[in-house]
Amino acid sequence: MGYMNNQFILINGIHYQKDINGKPIKYQAWLGDIFASFYDRIMEKSIFPKKFGGDINKHFEILQHEFQQIENQKILDIAAGSGNVVSFISNNNHYSGTDISPGLLKIAAKKLKKANFTNFQFHICDVCNLPFEDDFYNVAICNLSINFFPDLKRFIVELKRILKPDGKFFCTIPLPEKKLKNVKIRGKLFTQVELADMFEEAGFKFLPLPYENGNLLYFWTIKLK
Repeated sequence: MGYMNNQFILINGIHYQKDINGKPIKYQAWLGDIFASFYDRIMEKSIFPKKFGGDINKHFEILQHEFQQIENQKILDIAAGSGNVVSFISNNNHYSGTDISPGLLKIAAKKLKKANFTNFQFHICDVCNLPFEDDFYNVAICNLSINFFPDLKRFIVELKRILKPDGKFFCTIPLPEKKLKNVKIRGKLFTQVELADMFEEAGFKFLPLPYENGNLLYFWTIKLK
């Protein structure tokens, strides 16, 4: 299962983390859930070319290459969005997706079902207080979202806790040192050096990848024993 069942309420197929009174915790989603159905188009037509200066097709080619040999693993997708993970991971993996947007997770569920995923679940929860078991997941993913996290160091501590020894974390994120002029990217950006320092201080090996796609950095980290 991987998650702490007594911390969730199941509503319309999505597990909501509970507050101290047993009520489902809800968050203000990026753009609001009313725009969930336009999320993929916004990423393709606006965010990638205008904010990242990159190619979304190349982005998914990179992801496909990095995940092509990952099968039958327990995967946690953090800030899962609309479920585009179906385009780069095998459907024989055991998949858990988290986000703060129920609207996006409903779209993601439809994509996973259409792609013949049979073992998957979705959670609305706090990335800095992940309600999952210790040493459970083989792989975690966060695609283009850690700049929105309220406390990245706290998230890294939680990430280390829920990953198995030698567990891996894959991340993509825009870098401030590569940011396009006169372009504002929401959230807090960290340089590659800052990211490496934070992960290594927390007990990870930091492995940047050599891909060039606009201002994006692609990297793996490995949890050290």
